[in-house]
Amino acid sequence: MTDDKNGTPEEEPLQPTPESPSEDGGTADVEGAEELVEAEGPDVELSVEDEAILDQASVDLVADMRQDMLRAQAELVNFRKRVERDREANRDAVVAEVIRAILPALDDLSRAEQHGDLTEGPMVVIAQKLRSGFDRFGLTQIGAKGDVFDPKFHEAIVQLPTADVTVNTVADVIEPGYVLGERVLRAAKVAVSVPA
Repeated sequence: MTDDKNGTPEEEPLQPTPESPSEDGGTADVEGAEELVEAEGPDVELSVEDEAILDQASVDLVADMRQDMLRAQAELVNFRKRVERDREANRDAVVAEVIRAILPALDDLSRAEQHGDLTEGPMVVIAQKLRSGFDRFGLTQIGAKGDVFDPKFHEAIVQLPTADVTVNTVADVIEPGYVLGERVLRAAKVAVSVPA
């Protein structure tokens, strides 16, 4: 076709082809798209055996996930118990160190009491408060005259051969020992009577 005025050929408008996009952005070949959807997405019907296999796989997956969850919960409970046990052990160790540092003052109070210097005055009240505070933590004095010698709780300073004893026995306590719960803070320093 030519333009009458200029003699130049007139351009024809382009017609959409099946491969070219239409004005709205979709494909021009709508019928081909419908056939493609029908070919790719038909309803799949499963046999009874296939459904049973899928159901069993789902049950197995749920059982495995449940076991994993229970295992994780048990590990968390064990971790909490371990942390609590460690916290308690650390607390006991700190209390033991503090009391161990104060034991020399307790020894001085005991010596003053033995010599009669602790019968009246403010020091009597201080000694009572210290001892009651230590008792609250479970501090127990060990090492008494006449006890059977036990190397776990006694440290033998002197051995005295004696005819009237059949087992090693504490003859005298030089310095008392102390136990906090089951922990020996200090063994008692003792003189031991041994069989002659």
